[in-house]
Amino acid sequence: MAYRAPVSAIEFALMQEAGFQRLIDSGKYEDLSDDLLTAILDEAAKLANDYVAPVNWEGDQTGSHLTDDGVKVPESFKAAYSKYIEGGWPTLAAPAEYGGQGLPLALSNAVTEMMNSNIGFQLCPMLSNGGVEAMAAHASEEQKEKYLRRVISGEWSATMNLTEPHAGSDVGNIRSKAMPQEDGSYKITGTKIYITYGDHDMTDNIIHLVLARTPGAPEGTKGISLFVVPKFMVNDDGSLGAANDVKCIGLEEKLGIHASPTCVMAFGENVDTTGGATGWLVGPEHGGMACMFTMMNNARLHVGLQGVGVAEAATQHALDYAQERKQGRKPGAAKDDNDAVAIINHPDVRRMLLTMRALTDAARAICYENGVMADLAHATGDAEAKAKNDLLTPISKAFSTDIANEVASLGVQIHGGMGFVEETGAAQFMRDARILPIYEGTNGIQAMDLVGRKLGNGDTIKAYIGEMKETAENCRQSNNPVLVDIAERLNKSVDVLETTTDWLVAQRGSLDVLAGATPYLRLFGLVAGCHYLARGAHAV
Repeated sequence: MAYRAPVSAIEFALMQEAGFQRLIDSGKYEDLSDDLLTAILDEAAKLANDYVAPVNWEGDQTGSHLTDDGVKVPESFKAAYSKYIEGGWPTLAAPAEYGGQGLPLALSNAVTEMMNSNIGFQLCPMLSNGGVEAMAAHASEEQKEKYLRRVISGEWSATMNLTEPHAGSDVGNIRSKAMPQEDGSYKITGTKIYITYGDHDMTDNIIHLVLARTPGAPEGTKGISLFVVPKFMVNDDGSLGAANDVKCIGLEEKLGIHASPTCVMAFGENVDTTGGATGWLVGPEHGGMACMFTMMNNARLHVGLQGVGVAEAATQHALDYAQERKQGRKPGAAKDDNDAVAIINHPDVRRMLLTMRALTDAARAICYENGVMADLAHATGDAEAKAKNDLLTPISKAFSTDIANEVASLGVQIHGGMGFVEETGAAQFMRDARILPIYEGTNGIQAMDLVGRKLGNGDTIKAYIGEMKETAENCRQSNNPVLVDIAERLNKSVDVLETTTDWLVAQRGSLDVLAGATPYLRLFGLVAGCHYLARGAHAV
């Protein structure tokens, strides 16, 4: 039941549903072409199929461990990571001026989906990507030269240190301190929790991005600053120096993603002798939240892609099992035909498999166009693309991770009792998927962001609904009976979305809007997914 990267489905979703051709036509990516897209996807599939996906089960069973010498990840992960950086995969969408290839995020996202066949592994590159985005946007040139290049290459990794025991989603309550020093550095003290890959042995150095408060900082989020704190100090010649006073003091025992070390990080563990961990301010003082949101916005899209990756892997796993597992007579068989047939012949199993496939493909298309919009906004300064990117981000994160849980659960159901037994591997997808609606902003927060900020005055969503109606009309005019039926159903769904949206925009500020935020996001995701799948069906 080996994972097989769905290259054809991914390329189809990019080109026919998400409008990737717009990036090729923009002329902003000099070497971008259909042939390059195909070549990159084919090579990424080899990496995912041969090195990343095969170690998913081992990573889950082995886990990461905290030793006297720091955190140790499974040996198979170290081998997979070496292949990952050998191929230059961390550089794909990174800035060319610092060693990246400068290719579109949308293309990198497609590769990321494949690597998310093993999210315990992919979490390390995902956090590093976020660090690259934050440093590229806000770090000084000196900091970029010292840290950014080697994080982009994958030689070093990066982390995001935000959460504290008393400050989760309410970031304004963080208490970590940053004391200025005469040489321009700061001494950081405090404890951070839930730090993904806060320590590990896959890279020589780890660059921590840490939120903390300087003396006299205002209360709440307005008083938070961002600091870069390396695990090992970096000398002027680029060599590694002494260990910084930052240490993993515990690993969380988790429901899933066992191979990914979720660390409790102590900054200034030896404060009496060191004064704290040494760090440097990134961006302006008290500007930490703006810097961190640069990192978090794309991280939310990346988590959505984790949902797509898990859903795809769970779907393939269930399909393979359904084709092999024999149970029961064939529906409609003659009375004397008692031969057992593969369970895929049973209509209810087919229903579940088709639901898994439809939800997975819908989430993929949503995330992919989200990436295309981010690229268009960045490369061309298109304000409409930026607005649409902002609108789609909470949908990508929340809808895709919700359906990952549903799809993984259906996968267990298809396996029957064997799905509840760990040895089949079906349960791992369900356990791993459960974190996705929680981290990088819970899905409830995504829904509140959607109705509270992203809808605005309704102009962006109205334009998007117009695109949905255009898709329905294209299907209707095809005169293909199947597409005409799709058009009718899509139009009815769009009407419901439009009516609901109008009411929410008119009621802005009401608690009723917040109460309906999560069901609205679900409605939005389902209708958007239908729109993209209908667009794809029309293109065939």
